[in-house]
Amino acid sequence: MNFVLLDPEEFRKFATKSPYKSFYQTPEIAQLRESNGWTAYYFGVRNGGKLVAASLVVAKPTFLGKSTYYAPGGPLLDYEDTALTNFFFNNLRKYAKAHNGYILHIEPYYELLERGRKGEVIEGGFNHHQALQNLKATGFQALPESDEPKYAFVMDINDRTPDQIFKDMKANTRNHIRKAERKGVQIRELKKEELGIFKQITEATSNRRNFQDKPLSYYEQMYDLFHERGEVKFILAEAESIPMSAAMFMTYGDEVIYLFSGSADEYMKEYNAQYLIQWHMIKYAAEHSFKRYNFYGIQGLPDSESPDYGIYDFKKGFDSTSNAHVTELLGAHEAPVSHTFYALHRLLHKFRHH
Repeated sequence: MNFVLLDPEEFRKFATKSPYKSFYQTPEIAQLRESNGWTAYYFGVRNGGKLVAASLVVAKPTFLGKSTYYAPGGPLLDYEDTALTNFFFNNLRKYAKAHNGYILHIEPYYELLERGRKGEVIEGGFNHHQALQNLKATGFQALPESDEPKYAFVMDINDRTPDQIFKDMKANTRNHIRKAERKGVQIRELKKEELGIFKQITEATSNRRNFQDKPLSYYEQMYDLFHERGEVKFILAEAESIPMSAAMFMTYGDEVIYLFSGSADEYMKEYNAQYLIQWHMIKYAAEHSFKRYNFYGIQGLPDSESPDYGIYDFKKGFDSTSNAHVTELLGAHEAPVSHTFYALHRLLHKFRHH
């Protein structure tokens, strides 16, 4: 096996065919990161001339002049292949160490366990714990928190028509969609110059719910990078020219991903516009041969006592069948590149949080 640097297009060719593909592992995200001071690299492993693993990795000085090396949504490889996993990460760490790195952070888009609609483990389903063992053996440890969700709620389209999917929804969700339609809620896609409307809604929602919103520049950059490729959509729901709800979707690979959203609090119960946005994009997914509709993050496994249970409850209403399920990813992991600087960083982090 050979560890190699790739050009962006060779990497893209591999990434689009990978079963572990993620929009985070694209040259477009590399450009986004580069505009924020990161340096982008594309690494790969060739075996007998064939590319068998690859990753976008970005690097930036973050601690005492030393760099974090970060693979968002990656690397793209079979983590249950022990030899490949060892080879890839040993070589990546060597490269990072020779180029001022002190820590390696990864967030693989790779499922750990097969789970059902309520988050239960499916008996006889896939179990990728060997992947975790392989990561641990190469020096990684799991992180308790991450920017990207470890758990998500996903609906498999399974060649169903929009009519079939609508019938498979919970009755209450169907009623909310019909109510929005009766109230005259209209759905349209926003242009770049209208993203200020989107930002107003998401910012108000983030202030109300106490989470960090992205800056307008992020949404504009994502539009510039992905819209011409047909891989991002900003959707607005409005009635009587009043913006009521908005959401950002990635349409990458074989899935539609519901990434960010917000709703005007005063209209949510009366108009149910947020339900119509989901229905609009679910229909889009079904009509454009996407394999799954990813409602994205939920706060851990479903727990009716959790204050965030409503997020899961909203999402699961769109499919009452076994076509919908909770996904659990391997989660974020980190490994030291420079043991000295890594130990110092951990010590300072511990000191600051006590």
